[in-house]
Amino acid sequence: MQDLNPQQKQALEITDGPILVLAGAGSGKTRVITHKFAHLVKTKKTSPESVLAVTFTNKAANEMKERIRGLLGKDLKSSWIGTLHSQCSRILRRDIASIGFGRDFSIYDEDDRCTLIRHILKEFKIYEALYRGVSSRINLLKASLIGPEDFLSVGDGFGFDEKLAKVYVRYQDELKRSNAVDFDDLIMLVVKLLKENPKILAKYQEEFPYVLVDEFQDLNLAQYQLVKLLALKHKNICAVGDDDQSIYKFRGADVEHILNFEKDFPKTKIVRLEQNYRSTQNILDAAHAVISGNSNRKPKKLWTDRGSGEMVNFCWLSSEEEEARHIAKVIKELFLKGAYKYKDIGVLYRVNLQSRALEDSLREMGLPYHIIGGISFYQRKEIKDIIAYIRLVLNHEDNVSLRRIINTPSRGIGAATLTKIENEAKKKSICLFSAMKLCVRGNGIIASTKEKLSSFLDLIDKLSATEYRNAGELLKNILDKIGYLEQLDEERRQNISELLVSAEGRDMQEFLDKVSLMTNLDHSSSGNHISLMTLHNAKGLEFPVVFVTGMEEGLLPYFKAIGSNEEVSEERRLCYVGMTRAKDILFLSGARKRKLYAKLQEQEPSRFMKDLPKNSCRWIEKVADPRSIKIICDVSKKKQDAKKVRSPFSAGCRVKHPVWGIGVVRDCYGDGEDQKVMVNFPQIGLKRLSLRLANLTKL
Repeated sequence: MQDLNPQQKQALEITDGPILVLAGAGSGKTRVITHKFAHLVKTKKTSPESVLAVTFTNKAANEMKERIRGLLGKDLKSSWIGTLHSQCSRILRRDIASIGFGRDFSIYDEDDRCTLIRHILKEFKIYEALYRGVSSRINLLKASLIGPEDFLSVGDGFGFDEKLAKVYVRYQDELKRSNAVDFDDLIMLVVKLLKENPKILAKYQEEFPYVLVDEFQDLNLAQYQLVKLLALKHKNICAVGDDDQSIYKFRGADVEHILNFEKDFPKTKIVRLEQNYRSTQNILDAAHAVISGNSNRKPKKLWTDRGSGEMVNFCWLSSEEEEARHIAKVIKELFLKGAYKYKDIGVLYRVNLQSRALEDSLREMGLPYHIIGGISFYQRKEIKDIIAYIRLVLNHEDNVSLRRIINTPSRGIGAATLTKIENEAKKKSICLFSAMKLCVRGNGIIASTKEKLSSFLDLIDKLSATEYRNAGELLKNILDKIGYLEQLDEERRQNISELLVSAEGRDMQEFLDKVSLMTNLDHSSSGNHISLMTLHNAKGLEFPVVFVTGMEEGLLPYFKAIGSNEEVSEERRLCYVGMTRAKDILFLSGARKRKLYAKLQEQEPSRFMKDLPKNSCRWIEKVADPRSIKIICDVSKKKQDAKKVRSPFSAGCRVKHPVWGIGVVRDCYGDGEDQKVMVNFPQIGLKRLSLRLANLTKL
């Protein structure tokens, strides 16, 4: 305990009963969880296999496991340390037969899910381009433990849509027929398994007398129900999180779980970790001023012994191109001075489309960068193709994998043939692999095509019948048999070689699960690059120098959130997360003009900037002439002190414009003759209008 502060020690020593550790940004929460795990093993003589320790990313889980291994000095191969999804996968591999699946089930990632949804939409003659929206809706339904049958019965409570219900029912049927589960099923099916099988629930409750949960604020309903079920008997649950960093509502995460933890677990002990080890005091004061604008939060005030540090800079520029050039110039100056390396710098933005101008400016100045959260290693086509072969070899019922590789590399099996196989599969309610065998034996397909199908079936059957010591052997055998590498360029062949290295010596199912559960944040470059990413993807990262860009109304907070206090609160938390990624220097910036969704918009500084404390922040406005700089530290103060004049419009009301027609007011701000409204016109888009000039009529 020598390297722990008093609050961290307190969190460590409370071993019996529920405990909520409110761990502010950079307060050493991973240290608390790892030391608590070791403390339970050493002091309470608990077996490492009896502690369930879960977090949200593979990167965080690996770090947690390595730290615990270092503290205990023993192998943790059989321990239950990992992501919620990986632990649920492990439970299902043991017990999924109890709910009607085979133990060799495939796990579909987001790309596989979208592929299957597109296939279903095409079959139902529904506009195929809707697949991402449908995928997102199904994700949220599963996060709320709403299966297809539940969705049909709950009606409008969850935004019922007849076409969506039809697709959802068919989607789940297709998964079952393919003996496959998707990412969200891993949680939902374990909850179903435990609720429907009291003996299995009792088994896991006894197996895990202690439950440690990291990033508790990010739990959705399904995940929260799972954790509650497992902790129900012994109630030795340690929830570590920060309601101020709850930013994944769009994925179903609900900040209320951490706010209501004490109601669900009576006699909860609360420990606040407020000493920050990451940032300077000026950064913490600025971030605290922003997050304090949220009323429904657990109060905490971060402090550090790192000193005040540099003042936070907010720079207001004339255009998004000027903003990008300014950022590139500052980065180059920092690098040339030898103060920081490129890898020490993170550039954050609210939406991906902001990266275009930033990338252009960084390229113009010859600065190296990479985008975190882009296409990951395991999402590259050549990797997905080979993984599909492995999945089909292990699970012949995997229809998505079969569709992907039946003609990869080309075998002359066309779409018409695949349609005949699909029809046979539907008629007999069997998987495509079995239907293909029937088609080869029956009529309706010409002899030359039957020969090609037979060749493919024989290939998969022979690969399946061979005994393999590990995943590496299976992978080599597949590559030897299919002649795939000859079609690839050198870079793609190198990617396959990297996959081979990672498969060496690994259990086949374990390797496949690891690959399926990787996300786009689990494979990032380790070179000397500037890191570009969205604010959502920045969670869990830190950089000595951070730029948070696009600090404008309509971007942060995002225009879709304006009008809802709950949504604006989440945007405020998102801003807070971005600011607290910075260790030494924090730059905030925005632009007066920005092209958003093909339209040039007039922007105003984000409302969050009005909260910045004058004594820790420097406000600078750069007009078109870069030599003309005006300090505007007091601008926000003047706006706040001005006499308030009530707007004739309110967020959500309908208005009519003489040219653009009917629209909906998203926000009202300003005073007197400076009053403005943000209006969304369906045919035009979002417009910021002066009430004095717009001639709006309230409907």
